[in-house]
Amino acid sequence: MNPFFSVIIPLYNKEKYIGQTIKSLLDQAYENFEVLIINDGSTDSSKEIVKHLIDKRCTIYDQKNEGASHARNRGVKNAIGQYIALLDADDFWHENHLLELKKLIETFPTAGLFCNNYEINYNEKFVRPAVFNFKYDDSFTIIEDYFNYSMINSIAWTSSVGFSKETFKNIGEFNTSLRTGQDIDLWIRFALKYSIAFNPSITMRYNNFDSSGLSKSEYNEDRYALINGFKTEEQKIPSLKKYLDMNRFALAIRCKLNNELELYKKLKKEIDYNNLNVKQNILIALPTFLLKLIKRFQRFLISIRIYLTSYS
Repeated sequence: MNPFFSVIIPLYNKEKYIGQTIKSLLDQAYENFEVLIINDGSTDSSKEIVKHLIDKRCTIYDQKNEGASHARNRGVKNAIGQYIALLDADDFWHENHLLELKKLIETFPTAGLFCNNYEINYNEKFVRPAVFNFKYDDSFTIIEDYFNYSMINSIAWTSSVGFSKETFKNIGEFNTSLRTGQDIDLWIRFALKYSIAFNPSITMRYNNFDSSGLSKSEYNEDRYALINGFKTEEQKIPSLKKYLDMNRFALAIRCKLNNELELYKKLKKEIDYNNLNVKQNILIALPTFLLKLIKRFQRFLISIRIYLTSYS
């Protein structure tokens, strides 16, 4: 009998975190799964650490460094489980993650994307739950408007979701032309075609303090291509337009801080400012030196366990 889940882990130079990630995987209360670890050309000791931790359910695939999209697509291609569960090599699953994900799948078997709730680790001492743009109780639910509900934090997060191999193929897999933002692109395509199921139980932790991952942070042209890949759809769906304008705002701020002024100006022209709140309208007009001061202040606040955002 095939496993219920195929767990896909892309691995690139995560020696600091991969041990804890693998341990959280092997400690799952639900045990009917296989693991496909795609070693994406790691040059540190990540693979050696993995080899000493894994059991017979785990297989390591080696490839040259091609990036997260290639690694995940290869993993899904070789998977034999009924459903795919993604796990990044620096994230952490609580022991109930797969069990709760299976419950969600069995509750809404016709949904396309299954999302457990998650928490965010901003530094080694500061962890807080993800914040979504809707109220929910402790019941499983079908998300009414994925784009509106994801204005603050995204309901779908890479290490929190599950989906079938068939639906993954139907929407076109991870976009390998994007060097960053491939997951956001995939969730948008899922939301445009399928219903999204949500489990309010927090079952995973996203580590938001490491910048050495598979998707490099400097690829702002790729982020721009991602946002503008849905021009036709956003003209028809107001909440998608607003969601993408939020992403345009975030990218515009990033570009201004990086002195990418041409891309910044282009983004400013494409935003409907009615979709931004007061704080965001102020921030996008500020001079660079003030933005840098605000960014430093935000980092300081995080260091003392206070998180402020322009999204709420």
